[in-house]
Amino acid sequence: MAVENAPARIGKTIVICGEVKGSEDLIVDGRVEGTVSLSESRLTIGPTAIVAANLSAKDILILGQVQGNLVASGRVELRTGCQVEGDIRALRLAVEDNAVFRGKVDLTQAVSRGPNGASAPPADGSF
Repeated sequence: MAVENAPARIGKTIVICGEVKGSEDLIVDGRVEGTVSLSESRLTIGPTAIVAANLSAKDILILGQVQGNLVASGRVELRTGCQVEGDIRALRLAVEDNAVFRGKVDLTQAVSRGPNGASAPPADGSF
């Protein structure tokens, strides 16, 4: 019997080449190449995972190897022993000791985009 609200899982022996999209939490223990988009969900890259993909999610937790850019509307966590090569854009970033990271970090508030793609000013009028 399946447990309600349990995250979906990509097992250790699974290899996915292409685009992964969803609206539920996902744990990756296998290999993924391409893109992963979980707009309102948590993405966990497990310690056995090897990922060559751009990642986009609400929160991203990295325990394994990632080569690609990470975009989170919330928090990115880099745990001990992980290896990340790519740029990170998020509201918050946590990096544990012995996490390996090569890339740039952009920790900015979410900016809404206007219809023409231009940045819109914050709703409260501040800049």
